[in-house]
Amino acid sequence: MHHSQAVEMTALISSHTENKDLRLLGARISSSQSEEIKFMKRWLAARGELVSKATPEMPGMDMSREKMALMPGMLTPEQMEALRKAKGAEFDDLFLTGMIQHHNGALTMVRDLFDTAGAGQDADLFNFATDADNTQRAEIQIMQTMLEKKPLEEKR
Repeated sequence: MHHSQAVEMTALISSHTENKDLRLLGARISSSQSEEIKFMKRWLAARGELVSKATPEMPGMDMSREKMALMPGMLTPEQMEALRKAKGAEFDDLFLTGMIQHHNGALTMVRDLFDTAGAGQDADLFNFATDADNTQRAEIQIMQTMLEKKPLEEKR
C-alpha cells in the first residue's frame, strides 16, 4: 500500500506541473517503487504469504481513500485530495513535501525492521531494505534541494 500511494502520487505529475526536474524525479520514483512492488510480491509469493491486491496495475484502485490505519509516512486522504487539486508551483511544493514525508515513513519502516530481533536476516530482504534506505535518503536530499530552489520568476 505504501509503494502504491507513491506511484499514485507520481501519476499526477504529468497533468499537474510543467516542472521538468519534478517530472524526471517522478519518473524515477515511479519506476523504482513499481520495481520494489514486484520484488515484494515475488518475495511474499515464494514464502506462501498473502499478496495484497492493492497495486498500481489495478486502475481505479485509490489506496489513499481507504479507511484503514496508514503506514508510516503515508499521506492522509486530505493531503492526497489537496495534491490532486493543486497545479503548478503549488502542486510542486505539495508533492515534494508529501513525498519527503512518504520517504521518511519508509526509512522508519526499514529502521523498525532492523530493530526487530531476527528480522531482516534473509539476504534478499536485507539487500532490498538496505537499497530502499539508501535510495530514499538520496531522494529526500534531492527533494529538499528542489524545495529550497526557488523558480526564476520568484527570484525577480
